[in-house]
Amino acid sequence: MASATGSMSYKRLVTPRRAGIAVFVCWTVAFIIGLTPMLGWNNLNNLQHKNSSLGPNLIITCQFENVISMEYMVYFNFFGWVLPPLLLMVIIYSEIFYMIHKQLNKKVMCHTEPNKYYDKELNLAKSLALVLFLFAVSWLPLHILNCTTLFCPGCEKPMFLIYIAILLTHGNSAVNPIVYAFRIKKFRTAFQRIWKQYFCCKKAPPHENHASERLDNNHYIAASALPEAPFEQNV
Repeated sequence: MASATGSMSYKRLVTPRRAGIAVFVCWTVAFIIGLTPMLGWNNLNNLQHKNSSLGPNLIITCQFENVISMEYMVYFNFFGWVLPPLLLMVIIYSEIFYMIHKQLNKKVMCHTEPNKYYDKELNLAKSLALVLFLFAVSWLPLHILNCTTLFCPGCEKPMFLIYIAILLTHGNSAVNPIVYAFRIKKFRTAFQRIWKQYFCCKKAPPHENHASERLDNNHYIAASALPEAPFEQNV
């Protein structure tokens, strides 16, 4: 009964219209953040006063830290749009884990069989927490280096660390589908169908819509539809 009630309440919460609005808002915010340097928050004025950054034909040497303002990268991008949502998500997932473990422990203390619904919710929360963890591991090193550039201009930054940090940010986009494939049955089935049909030239079996798969899809619609990080840094 609890499982059916939770599933129905979640379906009422995650509707196609609300999911579409959430995706639209995420992409709009990403465009605003990513296009802000093109609207004027950049180092163009500083470059025009530095002869070393200008060629004989007044051509700007296009290097990331010369063109993009570190104040924008640190204060606006990192402190404004990366760190607060990351900390908020950590708090939310901590609360989710606490509530689920509390319900499971209550079942055990009452000598009743743990509800499969809570077990499933726990697995779903673990999968999303893993995506969040990988995002933090992939992006925090680069933002820390940007903070070092802004707050400690004289500090030496080894180039290999910069390259590793940049590769981590690009790798985050590639690792998410792998995580989804291993942790979510619906994604795994879809990848298998694509592989068999387009790479092995085999006829894929007909798709089956199970209620559990639809529930998994609702849980992950926000995570899988979010845009990539709005501003990737290159050297």
